[in-house]
Amino acid sequence: MTFQDDVRAVARQIQDADAVTVISHIDADGITSEAIMMQACKDAHIPVQSVFVRQLEPMTMKYVPEDSSLKVFIDLGAGQQNLLEERGMGTEDVAIIDHHVAQNVDTPYLQANGQPYGYTQLSAAGVGYLVAKEMNPGHPHLGVLAQNAVVGNVGDMMAREHCGLTGPAREIAADGERAGTIKIVQQELNCYGISTRPLRVCLTFSDDPFIPGISNNEQKAEAFLRKLEIEERTAGGRQRVWEDLNQDEKSAIINGLAQQMLATGQDISRLLSEHYIFPDEERGTPLRNASEYATMLNACGRWAKPRVGSAVCAGDRAQAYREGEEMLRHHKRIIREMMEYILDTGTTVLSHMQHIHVGDRFPDTIVGIGAGMALSKLDYEKPIMILCYLNDDPELVKVSMRTNTRMVERGIDLQAALIAASEEIGGGGGGHKIAAGAYIPRNAEEGFAERVNRIIAEQRS
Repeated sequence: MTFQDDVRAVARQIQDADAVTVISHIDADGITSEAIMMQACKDAHIPVQSVFVRQLEPMTMKYVPEDSSLKVFIDLGAGQQNLLEERGMGTEDVAIIDHHVAQNVDTPYLQANGQPYGYTQLSAAGVGYLVAKEMNPGHPHLGVLAQNAVVGNVGDMMAREHCGLTGPAREIAADGERAGTIKIVQQELNCYGISTRPLRVCLTFSDDPFIPGISNNEQKAEAFLRKLEIEERTAGGRQRVWEDLNQDEKSAIINGLAQQMLATGQDISRLLSEHYIFPDEERGTPLRNASEYATMLNACGRWAKPRVGSAVCAGDRAQAYREGEEMLRHHKRIIREMMEYILDTGTTVLSHMQHIHVGDRFPDTIVGIGAGMALSKLDYEKPIMILCYLNDDPELVKVSMRTNTRMVERGIDLQAALIAASEEIGGGGGGHKIAAGAYIPRNAEEGFAERVNRIIAEQRS
C-alpha cells in the first residue's frame, strides 16, 4: 500500500456513504479540514453534518452522534482509535484523515495519514484536500479547497521548518496557483504580518530569525527604516505594510537586515521564506495571506466559534467575516495581556526548560500561543511550559509547551517529552516537536515540570 492508495480508499469509502458526519478540531488546521470535507461531500451530493471538538477524549466522545452516518475524523482520530473501539465502532463506521502519529489498535480503521510514509510536513487539511481531489478530480471548487488546505498547512506550522511548504503540501499550493486562488511569492522576507502589520511592527516582532538590534525594539526598527529612507506612510497617511513596498524597497530592507545579522555573527539562512498570497482577497485584510488567515481561524476556534471560521472558509465575507475580525482583535488583546503577565511575573527556570503556572487567569485555549510569543522575549534555548486550570474540568490541568526551530535542530522534541511525561501520571499529550500540549490530573501537577525537564535534558545529551 502507498499513501495514494490510502487516500483513494478513504475517498471511495466517503463516496459510498449514505450520509457523513465530519468530526474535526477547533484550530486553523481543523477548521479548514472541516470546510474542505463539508464542501467535498456537498459537491458529491452526500448528506453531511459536522462536529467540532477541542480534543478527542472520553469526555468529548458524547458529541459524536450515534447514528448510521460514516464518521470522518479529521485532524484527530489517529491517536485516539481506542476511543472508537470502546464506542463499538467498526471499520465500516469510520474513516480517519489525520497527520498525527497513529495509535496501534486491533481494529484496522481505514486511514489517510502522511506520517507513516514520511510526509511529516503535511497537515490534516492537506490530506483532506487530496481526498477531496480524489473524490472529484475536476472539482468545481478545487482552487478554494487548495487555498483552505494551504491555510491549514501554514497554520499548523508545516511551512516553518523549511521556510516554505514542501512535498505534497507544496504541490497543493501549486494547484491553487494554477487555479488562480493562490500566488506563491518566493524569496520574501520571513516575517509575520506582511499584509496588515505596519513595517516597523513587522520587523520588531521578528523572532525567526532573531535580528539583533531590531527584534523586540520598535525604536531601532523605526531608525533602521529611516536610515534606508523607507517611507512608513502612504501619501494619504496610512501606515504602509510589507505588501505595499516596491521591489527596490524590499531589496534594500532585506540587504540591510542581512548585513546587520552577518555583522553580529548571525545565520541568515532563515531571513527569506516563501509566502502564500490570495489575490482574490482584499488588500490590507487578514485573509490576504495564509499565515494571517490562519490566525483569524485560530481566534475563532480558541474563543469557541469554529463555525464562524468555517463559514469564512466557505466564502462568507459578510456577517461571518465581521465576527471573525472582531474575535481576532479580542484574541490579540488577550494574548498580549497574557504575554505581559508572563514577562512581569517571570518564569521558574530549570536546567533545560522554564515554566509558569497561570492558574485560571487565562483561557486554556490560548496559553500555547501566549507561550510562543513570550518565548521570543525570554531565553530561547530553554523551551517554555505553561500550565493552567480548565474552567469546565476541575480535575485536569492543561499543559502547553513551545520552543523554536533552533532548538528542534539540536534534538528537542516537545511532543515526545510531553507524551512520555504525561502518560507516566495518567494523562495524555500530543502535538509536534516545536509545539505540544498535554492534559494531566490536577493531583499530579506537582513535580511535572521537573519530570519534563529530565526528558528534555536527555534529548539534548
